[in-house]
Amino acid sequence: MSVSALGSATAFAYSPRSASPASAAGTAERGAVAGRGAAGAGAGLSEADLKIVSELKARDRVVRTHEMAHMAAGAGIVTRGASYSYQTGPDGQRYAVGGEVGISTSPGRTPEETLAKADQIRAAALAPADPSAQDLRVAAKAAQMAAEARLEISTREPGGNGANDETPADSATGGPAASYAVIANASTASGSRVDIYA
Repeated sequence: MSVSALGSATAFAYSPRSASPASAAGTAERGAVAGRGAAGAGAGLSEADLKIVSELKARDRVVRTHEMAHMAAGAGIVTRGASYSYQTGPDGQRYAVGGEVGISTSPGRTPEETLAKADQIRAAALAPADPSAQDLRVAAKAAQMAAEARLEISTREPGGNGANDETPADSATGGPAASYAVIANASTASGSRVDIYA
């Protein structure tokens, strides 16, 4: 399964420095500020622009912390590291305002492996202190995956390994093992990764 809806991300709007009457001194000052880039960050910015930069820096920290929590809890199932969407602030710097981490949601080879993987997917989705709506959807899908794996495990007879535990009725329909294979193949056919967004 591939979920690609963008979760909550605040985009801060900003306006360029207010234009002053054209003068040689004003033009030279704007050119000098623009030329300084990061070295002059904060110098020559209006109060409103400084506030926007402060908000963008805070959002950048929140987004990066959020994605790092997904990556730490999803060790072993992360398919690609965090990627970010950026907004350029009035200081010319780029700030992360959204992000995503790809994780594998394909089932395991056995119901037990699938159950363990579903638990890890759920933990990775809910790892940030403030999970996004997308994170909650991924956690719900993982819970469904775990429930299906538990159902498969519970249909086995006690003490059996599941390989030869089919009744004659199960043989006609393919039995629990065949049912699990159908679910596993359906999940793989529709995709085997999900993106978690901040």
